[in-house]
Amino acid sequence: MGITFSCDQVLIAACGCFFGSGNYIHRMETNLEALGKAMKTLEGRRNDLLRSVDREEDRGLQRLDEVQDWFSRVEGLGSQVNGLLEARSTETQRLCLLNYWSEDCVSSYEYGEKVFKKLEEAEKLLSEGVFPVLARETPVPKVEKMHIQTTVGLDEMVKRVWNCLMKNGRRTLGLYGMGGVGKTTLLARINDELFEENNGSYYVMWVMVSKDFENKGIQDQILQRLHLDKELEQKTEKEKASLIYNLLMRRKFVLLMDDLWSEVDLNRIGVPPLTEENGSKLVFTTRSKEVCKDMKADEAMQVNCLSWDEAWDLFQKEVGETTLKSHQDIPRLAREVARRCRGLPLALCVIGKTMAYKETVQEWHHAIEVLNSSRREFPGMEENILPILKFSYDWLKDEKVKLCFLYYSLFPEDCEMEKDELIEYWICEKFIDGNRDEYGVNNQGHDIIGSLVRAHLLKDGTKVKMHEVIREMALWIISNFGKHKKTLCVKNGEQSHETPKDIDREIVRRISLMSNHVTNTSCISNLSTLLFKRKRLANISGGFFPCMPALVVLDLSENESLSKLPEDISHLGSLEYLNLYGTGIKSLPVGLKELRKLIYLNLEYSELQCIDGIVGSLLNLQVLKLYCSDVYVDEALLKELQLLEHLKLSTLCIRDAKILESIQGVAPLAKSIQTLRLSYISSPRVTLYTPALSGLQRLEIRSSEICEIKIDWEDKERGECSPCFKQLSHVSITKLEGPTDLTWLLFAQNLRALDVYQSSSIENIIDRNKAMKITRVHPNIVVPLGNLESLQLSMMDELRSICVNSPALPKLSYLKVFRCPKLPEDAIDILGDATPKDFS
Repeated sequence: MGITFSCDQVLIAACGCFFGSGNYIHRMETNLEALGKAMKTLEGRRNDLLRSVDREEDRGLQRLDEVQDWFSRVEGLGSQVNGLLEARSTETQRLCLLNYWSEDCVSSYEYGEKVFKKLEEAEKLLSEGVFPVLARETPVPKVEKMHIQTTVGLDEMVKRVWNCLMKNGRRTLGLYGMGGVGKTTLLARINDELFEENNGSYYVMWVMVSKDFENKGIQDQILQRLHLDKELEQKTEKEKASLIYNLLMRRKFVLLMDDLWSEVDLNRIGVPPLTEENGSKLVFTTRSKEVCKDMKADEAMQVNCLSWDEAWDLFQKEVGETTLKSHQDIPRLAREVARRCRGLPLALCVIGKTMAYKETVQEWHHAIEVLNSSRREFPGMEENILPILKFSYDWLKDEKVKLCFLYYSLFPEDCEMEKDELIEYWICEKFIDGNRDEYGVNNQGHDIIGSLVRAHLLKDGTKVKMHEVIREMALWIISNFGKHKKTLCVKNGEQSHETPKDIDREIVRRISLMSNHVTNTSCISNLSTLLFKRKRLANISGGFFPCMPALVVLDLSENESLSKLPEDISHLGSLEYLNLYGTGIKSLPVGLKELRKLIYLNLEYSELQCIDGIVGSLLNLQVLKLYCSDVYVDEALLKELQLLEHLKLSTLCIRDAKILESIQGVAPLAKSIQTLRLSYISSPRVTLYTPALSGLQRLEIRSSEICEIKIDWEDKERGECSPCFKQLSHVSITKLEGPTDLTWLLFAQNLRALDVYQSSSIENIIDRNKAMKITRVHPNIVVPLGNLESLQLSMMDELRSICVNSPALPKLSYLKVFRCPKLPEDAIDILGDATPKDFS
């Protein structure tokens, strides 16, 4: 068949073939080869930069707009080049006459021109893809609201402190008063006044100092407030001081320091001088007026106990109207009890909570007798506090509850703890039984925590905490009373390098050496508990473990420099609890396989990469935590996990969709999973089975390409049907590519927190049409995200809606939207006016 050409074709081809850079037909194949190589190089550069940006963002920084723009341009070019390459075979087959001619010169000319232009664009992107800085500090909110509960008797004091603080020339203000008088609450009120009234004039930083403070601890809290703690965690104290100084010199700030016991050298911390010119302020609390002098406070204000009217008002509030009306004599007796508290808010709250359920006159008379005897035995105001508070401890009827309470004093002042974490200690210490429900929860432990909260001996919240004065009371009880006298030794934050010598080695059973410098621990053969948390432990020598054959609980967590354990850990045959959270340990010693009684093993946030051949030997293991370690479940580890017949609670990381499928097919293992992280998964579909993952509480999906996340609520083998995740309360999604929506979240009806970041394909959180299909099958699913309390959306380029045509989310109390350019502001009108919003 002959080839025919029009005059126009001949003219275009002639120009294209013989004139310089327009030689698109003849150079087509050469340019295609060059384009393929350029794109391969460009994609490699992009992947390298993405990994670097990931590391920066993991430290809390935010990628630069120019970097994100470069990534978007590379992604756009890639899709265009893929289209050209798909047509490559068709276009090159048309070439003839040594590639100087084409069967369709117009088409080939246009195609060759596109190839040449994309090659130029790729080369330009390569030249531009060099960034000296990839990310910057994330914008820091100037004040973080404390959200304290309504207080009694502090309004006038708040006004006095506020007026004093805002006066010209007043730079440093000290608030002093006895423990439990309300200094911390007052400081929190000042923080919230700055949040409400000061219109962002100041950066406000809250720092907890405590008795055994170190400069590093204060520096780290300031850096955490500025979102720089992860980036600078390896810096020296001097380097941190210099960085803090340079950062704060550019800011007008208020530094709130709670619970000073002695002078703090602000210069060594890095806090710039407070001058009238920079307008910055310092407010601190302390028990001692002398500390106010040492800190050179411009004014020292005493925080006094409540007046009688205020004290009685607070006491009535804590006891409750029902109890006060249960007998005509109780209000009179209640006034006598309230007077014994001498206006001390903490005592009024603690004793009031204790008496809240005492509805007989006899119980109130007994309370007065106990408090009267304490007053005679311990004269004086300060000495009276602990005996008054001990009244609530004495009223705890169960000895196990008392022991659980005293155990908390082993942990440092101001230590907040997850409830389940505290309960795991109690289980291994045999204070409570180890029975767990189908979700791995120990209900007895939670009941005890509830009783301690109701007695006002623990503060409740997301975590639990013990008031500093309550902790003093617990330590006082341990030192002076009962069968547990001197069995616990607490030496937190001390500078000594040796085991304390002022202990009775025959009596002591539990030692806490948290946050101190002890490196030489002599033999205490009867020791059952050793808490070595948060210290500068870098090495454990051979011979350390064999001298403690009775050890049951060993906590080495947060020792970042600890890189290995000696083989003679095998001598700890009684060990049941081993916590290596946040350590630098990269591999486990083979001797660990000998710890047959071990029931709790925490390896979260460690540098551990492999546990194959070890975990399968720990046949009594009930708790295994691997979240945020470098240990990912593979086929070998999966086989070992299936040997753990007693496993009730696990936190796992998975990066293979097939492994995820296999795990969900092993019912006991799947039901043990409380936290699940899916990372680096590339799969068209991932299926989550609600019956299998019945205990799942937290789900994370990171850096994955998954086109569809499917929920399957039927277990055909077992005949089970579970339409929703029963426990799932927190979902975090980062850098997920593929899906256009997250409508599957409707199956998480108890979801409390949702965070979605940098997932550019997502257009809607809940898609209306898909939601309607789901609700037709499951009519019980009515309000999308009906229990959601916190929602954070960040760097979502295509996000257009959250819940299309849905009512306001009824329980949402916090919303943050950052860099979601296509999300209209009216799409986030799902909060009341009184709740926090952040739309930027």
